Amino acid sequence: MTHLETATPEALRADMVRALHEQDAIVSEAVAAAFTAVPRHRFGPDTTMEQAYDLHSVLPVKKDANGLPLSVISAPHLQAVMLEQAGIEPGMRVLEIGSGGYNAAVIQELVGADGEVITLDIDRDVIDRARQYLDDTGYDQVKTMAADAETALADLGTFDRIVATVTTWDIPPSWIGALGEKGRLVTPLTVCGTTRSVAFERDGDGLVSRSYRLASFVPMQGEGAAPDRKVMLREGVALQTDNEQVPLNAKALGRALAGDRLEKWSGAAYDLPDELDWFMTLNLPSPARLHASQDVIDSGLVEPSAKLGVVALVSEDSIAYRTRRPNPDTGTAGYESGVIAHGPQAEALAEQYTELLRRWAKDHQRRGAATIRYLPGAAPSPLPPGTARKRHGHVTVTWA
Repeated sequence: MTHLETATPEALRADMVRALHEQDAIVSEAVAAAFTAVPRHRFGPDTTMEQAYDLHSVLPVKKDANGLPLSVISAPHLQAVMLEQAGIEPGMRVLEIGSGGYNAAVIQELVGADGEVITLDIDRDVIDRARQYLDDTGYDQVKTMAADAETALADLGTFDRIVATVTTWDIPPSWIGALGEKGRLVTPLTVCGTTRSVAFERDGDGLVSRSYRLASFVPMQGEGAAPDRKVMLREGVALQTDNEQVPLNAKALGRALAGDRLEKWSGAAYDLPDELDWFMTLNLPSPARLHASQDVIDSGLVEPSAKLGVVALVSEDSIAYRTRRPNPDTGTAGYESGVIAHGPQAEALAEQYTELLRRWAKDHQRRGAATIRYLPGAAPSPLPPGTARKRHGHVTVTWA
């Protein structure tokens, strides 16, 4: 039998915490102690012990009629990163938005007996499940609440920390109002399908980022759900955006994709793809996210960069998106960034895209160079580069 088959939950938990330390997901003793204390496997009894303590495995909570996840307990690596971003201390009052039970238990360990934790979810089934497992594991001090987070916070007072574990497209005014003077909001904020876990602090009437990390969560439901525009260009190829100003002419763009292909190479290094993707998403004038299935990629019609989604620049009848090729002359990464474009405006779109790739490589090619601000109220018009409209306000991102 293997070590995993014979190891106790305590041993698996210790291995998980050690590995999270090694990957810099856990950097503080407080978070390490909290992860060590909470029996994660008891919040996912229908999964194996190995899956429960795997760094990158989610634990299913609830699925829709098609078997797609409506609610999950996030992977330990992501939970650790977000709790380190939150900087939760003993005695704090903390709200969790999106509940599976486990993360709330870890937060209770962090705030201690003198702190207060409320975990909130829009789905009564999810919150009832969380309540059961919190009670079963001795975390009955955690308060549970079934409500829509878009509007529920107005009556809950102020918090030292708010941690959202669902993808948020916008930040409701009540969330900002519920932050204490030195409060911090950690939320997976999405712009055009690109999501970052952002640790925000107050900045006048708005918020400014303290840190941001790559993240992926199930989307928020209810009044705060994201607008979603999606078209199929052909079987296995989709374009998606939350920006109402971006043209999504499926028929014309499908014809473009089936036509001639233009390649344009930037001469710039391809590195830090998550940072590059964030930069391109906020700075392209008409961005959408291009997704392609593996069989379409294997056919050679679309580049592998689209498998998990790649930011594209689109017009009414043309499309351009990022790719890469080996090139040792571009630096230690060994790859050069480039653009694939289709359609009557292929040359112009490829030139715009390539210039941005060069600017990224020249001025911003490092981790953590962006500052993200959330400002309530209408966005300026015309929309400046690095700005995205939201329902209650707008996001502005600048690069050092």
